[in-house]
Amino acid sequence: IGTPVSGGYFCRLTLPGGITPEVPERLRRRMAEIVASDLPFRRVTAHTTDAIEVFRRQGFTRKVLLLESIGDLYTHYYTLGETVDYFYSALLLRTGQLTVFDLVPFGEGLLLRVPDPEHPDRLRPMTEQHQMFAVFQEQHRRQEILGCTTVGELNTLIRAGHTNDLVNVAEALQEKQIAQIADHIASHDALRVVLIAGPSSSGKTTFSKRLSVQLMACGKKPVSISLDNYFVDRERTPLDETGDYDFEHIEALNLPLFNDQMNRLLVGEEVELPRYDFPTGKSVPSGRRLRLEPDTILILEGNHALNPQLSAKIPDGAKYKIYASALTTISLDDHNYIPTTDTRLIRRICRDFKYRGYLPQEVIRRCPSVTAGEEKWIFPFQEEADAMFNSALIYELAALRAQALPLLEMVPECAPEYSEAYRLRKFISYFAPMPLDAVPPTSLLREFMGHSVFQY
Repeated sequence: IGTPVSGGYFCRLTLPGGITPEVPERLRRRMAEIVASDLPFRRVTAHTTDAIEVFRRQGFTRKVLLLESIGDLYTHYYTLGETVDYFYSALLLRTGQLTVFDLVPFGEGLLLRVPDPEHPDRLRPMTEQHQMFAVFQEQHRRQEILGCTTVGELNTLIRAGHTNDLVNVAEALQEKQIAQIADHIASHDALRVVLIAGPSSSGKTTFSKRLSVQLMACGKKPVSISLDNYFVDRERTPLDETGDYDFEHIEALNLPLFNDQMNRLLVGEEVELPRYDFPTGKSVPSGRRLRLEPDTILILEGNHALNPQLSAKIPDGAKYKIYASALTTISLDDHNYIPTTDTRLIRRICRDFKYRGYLPQEVIRRCPSVTAGEEKWIFPFQEEADAMFNSALIYELAALRAQALPLLEMVPECAPEYSEAYRLRKFISYFAPMPLDAVPPTSLLREFMGHSVFQY
């Protein structure tokens, strides 16, 4: 079971004759038979050494590696008839509850389609995510080269003393990706406006700073402009369904002013950029005047940067759109993928406690509203991007463990957010800890850990 994409889960199959058209049909029929049998999932608690032997006999070498690397005295696994497997989260009680599914050819494998969370009686709609899938596949190929596609393999490398090699290669691959994007922008003289969007805690800010460095290395003069300074006055801000100000709505931005100033800059005029005064909720003059020089590149980062409505009046040939996100491709084992949302949430818990004074339970509490905003204003436009940047680092959860675990333990058992904090504690405990000083000061991860060379 691989990455979540296009409203389902990409699955890899290794078959002698490849995946022929009858393969998904045969699998669907067998899955339907198992559902119709209404078999129970049984949870078994065992000594970890016994569980390891069970999985070794099944040929599940990556599950064996995972259990050997975490060192727990006891563990649990699940049985379904004669089948034995490990599952990271809770399972349903019986197979008869799994009536809504489909299996279709996808890329070099299959796409397991699953129910829509909003309407569990129907399948989640399929969405076109060709660019994102290509990024997932490329990252997976790189991890295969490193021999590190699962957490058990990662833990083995860390405990064998290969942490520095892992970090150096991961950082080099990411820097190479940033340099390639900068080279492309610099080689096209017409490109003057770079628009960067991505979900919360995707590392957009550090990415934009490192992109600026690479553009300077190409002889360009990057200038960063915050879209937050284009907010309309508070009384003009749209309201959400509860009557609160909806600052994530695209019409919370002064679109006419933004497009007018960008176009004036592109034709060589000088403009005075606005500044949004958050305490008063007013847009005020900033005193910062800007005129584009021949080699100037504008870099704009914000939630709506890929939304065509934001830059509707800016010529297409002048803008370059980048989608940044932490597209996690390492898995716990062959059957347990790591949600990208978990990686970003752990990043956010560490950052918001360190820099913004939010308690972990407050960060967890705000998750549904943050996710709703992303689903509405960011994810629908990700395929609009000219380039995608994957900010995930193969070692990052091992590096974040030392900071995240104590923070998650702060959530009191009486808090409504405790169950989610407990789940995240269990999840990040699978990762072997690594020295924090192994993370370089230029790393994107330092945006969340602290001690970055960049100013935020």
